[in-house]
Amino acid sequence: MKTYLTYGFAMALGGALISFAMFFLGLHDSPSKLDLAQWIQMGCGIALGVTCIVLGTKARRAEVPAGAAFGYGSALAAGVMITLFAALLGIVTTYVYLAIINPGYGDVVLQAQAEKLEGKGLKSEQIEQIQKMSAIMMKPGVMTAFSFIAGLFFGTVISLISAAFLKRPAVEDAGDAPPTLN
Repeated sequence: MKTYLTYGFAMALGGALISFAMFFLGLHDSPSKLDLAQWIQMGCGIALGVTCIVLGTKARRAEVPAGAAFGYGSALAAGVMITLFAALLGIVTTYVYLAIINPGYGDVVLQAQAEKLEGKGLKSEQIEQIQKMSAIMMKPGVMTAFSFIAGLFFGTVISLISAAFLKRPAVEDAGDAPPTLN
């Protein structure tokens, strides 16, 4: 359990630091910079997720005796548990960021959405309707819930892939092997 918590904490902390870096670099304060911030956050987030899940799964595998099996299911469970702890810890940092540190982030996202819709040629009445619906989704609690779900989803996908490479079959004892013919 300690391994899952350690790597989950590292993943959540890394994600928070990435968000704070985007904020302090000024990439979360205007719609024109938001696309760049989202691309950077996505790339860094994937790299962080892969790193923490792979290292955490390897650490968990090292805790299992060398001759014992650490199959696909065990490797997947390790990755999912790391993801779960990261997503749970991320709830706190995401909510603090959206509600206290940068409460205007939702407005910036809505402005960016409006600019994209205008670029597609939608009428102002249509944009206004879409903005009303989207405003509900931009509240800190709702955005935090979606962040939790997205973190679980992408972490599980990474875990599914990494488990295929990190599984370890059981080592047969030489005394149990059938005799060989010379």
